[in-house]
Amino acid sequence: MRIYSVLPLIFLLNGSPAMAGELNVLGFDDMSCSAWSKSKDDPDLRKSYVAWVRGVLTGHNYAQQSQQVATLSSGTVELNVNRYCSKNPNGLFSDAALRMSDEFSGRNQPIRK
Repeated sequence: MRIYSVLPLIFLLNGSPAMAGELNVLGFDDMSCSAWSKSKDDPDLRKSYVAWVRGVLTGHNYAQQSQQVATLSSGTVELNVNRYCSKNPNGLFSDAALRMSDEFSGRNQPIRK
């Protein structure tokens, strides 16, 4: 796994501007939506990607205990990442995970880069 830097996501972890800085995303060597799309033909890799996204959502729950993401099935995770990557083919599926943390936690505020 490689560390990817994503531009500041100030409110993701604690909602405080005092935490401004780069978010180091620990993930796979290729976090692109293209890699996500190709993984549909490799069930083991797709399963790993879905588990990673679920881990991000668990991390959100740990950091934002007052704004929990409810239990989501693997199918729901896959559907949402597919939708995000269809709209953003040059994007990262890690961004889809971060956006899901907003959508499903009740914040419903887009992550701003």
